Amino acid sequence: MRLATYNIEWFANLFDRQDRLIVDDSWSGRYNVTKAEQIEAIAKVLTAIDADAVLIVEAPNTGKTQNTVRALQGFAEAFDLRIGNAIMGFPNDTHQELAFLFDPQILSLRHDPKGNKEGKGAAPRFDGVFKIDLDIDATEDHVRFSKPPMELSAQTSGGATFRLIGAHLKSKAPHGAESRDEAIRISIANRRKQLAQAVWLGRRVQAHIAADEHVILLGDLNDGPGLDEFENLFGRSSVEILLQTGLFDPHAVMANEAEPEILPSSARFVRRDRADHLEALLDYVMISEGLRVKRPKWRIWHPFQDPACYASRDLHEALLTASDHFPVTLDIDL
Repeated sequence: MRLATYNIEWFANLFDRQDRLIVDDSWSGRYNVTKAEQIEAIAKVLTAIDADAVLIVEAPNTGKTQNTVRALQGFAEAFDLRIGNAIMGFPNDTHQELAFLFDPQILSLRHDPKGNKEGKGAAPRFDGVFKIDLDIDATEDHVRFSKPPMELSAQTSGGATFRLIGAHLKSKAPHGAESRDEAIRISIANRRKQLAQAVWLGRRVQAHIAADEHVILLGDLNDGPGLDEFENLFGRSSVEILLQTGLFDPHAVMANEAEPEILPSSARFVRRDRADHLEALLDYVMISEGLRVKRPKWRIWHPFQDPACYASRDLHEALLTASDHFPVTLDIDL
């Protein structure tokens, strides 16, 4: 089985208010990319990775007239993708939903959130409130997800069961800051919230592992060891927190090494002020310890770092056109 996570930048911009694709030469949210070009590139990438289930991070919006599931299933139908079914969890207000596209012949998925919404217990429901003292000041912080993770019960066509958790953690970037001091304050506050979200996720993972359930957590964690100077203030990254719960991802482990030979990357951002690109490892597929015997194999479909992606001119260009993130896949014998 192949599972994937893929953050598709500005995917919502490609649909009208009735969830119909806007296939024209107007600009998408991507720099210097038309809607028609981005739509075609996304379809090429999804066809190439050929996953049985794909977590779409920044999926199309659910709102007054729009529906994420309808939009994604319409996209799959338009390009005859075998991942023709879609499922989502709790909708949010950011126009960046979390949803899975999957092949119903291979996999059955059901939204199955656990925990108490009122914040009672170690790991409340993901649309609830998490209470934690982050800085040991005897004051309880109340944390919410702006994009609640989706928690699914999964069953393969062969009868194997496991838990899937799709996540998009809060960015640490100081959006809206008007001064250096304000940027520092916002960055620290955002990192505090992100670490709290990681602790919350970790406790849910531990609860499933304690119940002898296999867990796969995947998505855009917006974090990794050494990505900003505020990490030392709190001692660890959110990725390290999740690894310490018993999850494993080889790219995350590699990034934790003191001097990795080649630092893996799953995202590439244009830095227009410096006329170059920033590479970052933000997207992960983490598995619980019991799944490591299932012959897992990870791959980041990076247009420059993956030899096959670099060699295929059509796929190389599609990856660069479709999004500023690249798919991460896990092949595993389930």
